Amino acid sequence: MKQDDLIQFKKQLEEEKRFLEKDLLKFADKDKKVKGDYDTRFPQIGDRSASPDEDAQEVTIYSNLLAIEHTLETRLQEINEALEKINKHSEDFGLCEICKKPIELLRLKTNPASKTCINCATKTSVKPAS
Repeated sequence: MKQDDLIQFKKQLEEEKRFLEKDLLKFADKDKKVKGDYDTRFPQIGDRSASPDEDAQEVTIYSNLLAIEHTLETRLQEINEALEKINKHSEDFGLCEICKKPIELLRLKTNPASKTCINCATKTSVKPAS
């Protein structure tokens, strides 16, 4: 892989990483005990003169934020793994984790954190039950 491509992928990944961390900090705090983990802030239910409906709505919002937190953390982990490969000058960056063949350049340009080539991603995607 060309050095220019690696530099561009690293830049893309670092930019997305900053974006994700900024988004997570809007509603969650970094877990000081677990690296890369965030904890969604729980609403202060009952601490003010809120109605039960308002409290229920806050719990619903909290539940939704937990799902968003998980999705953002997962993506952040993928980005960190890709950056680690690039920073270690690992030969593994850009290689499919399944077939070990190079991941298509267009796929990496679209998602530099890709772990599989299009062929393997298609084969391993979940298929609906018959």
